[in-house]
Amino acid sequence: MERCLCYVTLCLLGLGLLETNAFEVEIKEANRTCIFAKLSINFTVEYETTNNSSKNVTFTAPEKVTTEGSSCGQSGVAPLLNVHFGNGHLWSLNFTKNDKEYRGSVLSFTYNLSDSALFPDAKEKGLVIAPTNTSFFVPVPLNSSYKCLHDDTVTTQKVVQLYWNVTLQAYMDNSTLGKDFHCSADIPSTTQSPTTHNATIPSTTTTPQPTTKPVDKPSVGNYSVLNGTETCLLASMGLQLNASLLVEGKNVWTALNIDPSNTNSSGNCGNETALLRLTNGTTVVEFLFFIKNKNFHLQEVNVTLFNGSGISSKTNFNLSLWEASLGNSYLCRKEQLITVSEDLYLNTFDVRVQPFNLHNGTYGTAEECFADSDLSFLIPIAVGAVLVFLIILVFISYLIGRRKSRTGYQSV
Repeated sequence: MERCLCYVTLCLLGLGLLETNAFEVEIKEANRTCIFAKLSINFTVEYETTNNSSKNVTFTAPEKVTTEGSSCGQSGVAPLLNVHFGNGHLWSLNFTKNDKEYRGSVLSFTYNLSDSALFPDAKEKGLVIAPTNTSFFVPVPLNSSYKCLHDDTVTTQKVVQLYWNVTLQAYMDNSTLGKDFHCSADIPSTTQSPTTHNATIPSTTTTPQPTTKPVDKPSVGNYSVLNGTETCLLASMGLQLNASLLVEGKNVWTALNIDPSNTNSSGNCGNETALLRLTNGTTVVEFLFFIKNKNFHLQEVNVTLFNGSGISSKTNFNLSLWEASLGNSYLCRKEQLITVSEDLYLNTFDVRVQPFNLHNGTYGTAEECFADSDLSFLIPIAVGAVLVFLIILVFISYLIGRRKSRTGYQSV
């Protein structure tokens, strides 16, 4: 399906049948521009119709957009670009950096199936969040603007996003665009790309496993996501990353606690999906929840962090954790281990989360995980049952023995 959507989108562009609007926005704080963006985006979305068939619709981000919720960021909070358009559609991108370069770290698109102009025959209504993609563009040197005239495609579940004529810069200095840093597609084939920006080739050596458990337990943070002015998602948890990081040329397993006092929560709430994004400096942890059979569960975890020579992003798309009934919350006090990749693990502590159907902005009834179940009361019951069984067995053996003895006397 994704390849088909991508093929249709590229063909329409080649035939000149797609609109080529470009929007231009600046995000400012204290009369200082910190983010500049000018680009064209076309979206192709597959949705289910009222007659239970699939249908594709293609539309463009218009020239006139708004940027409510965008931010230049601050200490511990990453810059965020929100682009609102049409009837409730939202394209957002946040940024991370190190001392040499920056990049777009988390990209998400939320579309509104209640938009009758685009989805007149949609079976479901409301907001839908396309699963995030964290590879929008390569790392760019600080004080440089990313520029890409050629088209680039980002494919997520049921959505294909096509970009071209992109000029983008975050962490701007003196509110002016820096030197152009072109994407590889814009560079003639006879020109070599700068070696300092080549993609890192994964090591073929076996990744060592963690051998020691960190002593410090992370603090529990309370997080929320708003839908307008109403709280649509609540979560509290302690988080600890265990990652194999490049330190002085060697891979070293390192424990990183997420400090709630320096962590910003954001995300989106839809009819069938909900996203919780926790941003702590250059570290971003995302939890994507889905609804299935009147229950919700955690299906995807994405972690973006700074790894020695650059920024690394790891995702596990195939989870089935933290399940509870709609209207209730999931609760697990015991430590849990989530495998994000072979070199990145996420330890969670004292988790309580409810991504759907809050009760006036508060948690519903808690459904405890199996690990929290106290089965100690079964021990005396089991011991008692065994003793009763032994007593009955001895009594039956006694009766059988006595009967045999009487039978023997009668024969004599």
